[in-house]
Amino acid sequence: MSDAIMEVDDLSWSKIFEKEGMPVVVMFYSPTCAHCREMEPYFREYAIEYRGKAIFAKANVTSSPYLVKKYGIMSTPTFKFFCNTRPVEEIVGAVYPPLLKKIIEDVMKYGRECIRKSTPLHEITGYG
Repeated sequence: MSDAIMEVDDLSWSKIFEKEGMPVVVMFYSPTCAHCREMEPYFREYAIEYRGKAIFAKANVTSSPYLVKKYGIMSTPTFKFFCNTRPVEEIVGAVYPPLLKKIIEDVMKYGRECIRKSTPLHEITGYG
C-alpha cells in the first residue's frame, strides 16, 4: 500500500485528524470485498495525486467495530469525507472513479466552509 494512505483502526483513528485543517478521506473496506479491491487502485492514485492537500486513510471494517458503529457503515466500500473531524459527505459502493475524484476535489476546495454543512456527532455510551 502506498505510504500516501494511512491504515487506521479503532485505536489509531484519531491520528488521521492530527493535521488540523486538512480534509480527510477514508475508505472503509473489507478484505473479502470485490468492489473494495476494484476501487483501491483509484483511491491510491488520488491519495498520491492529492498528497499534502488531504489525508487519505483506510479502515478495515472487520477490525474496527467501533468505527463501523459510530459512522453507520453498512456496506463496503464506503468513502467518508471529513472536515475538522466531522463527516460531511459519503458515497458507497464501486462508484465511477471520476465521481470519487470530483468529491475529493470539492471537499478540498470548500474545506473550511464544509464544516457549516456538517453536524456534530454525539457519543452514546449506554443507557442510564
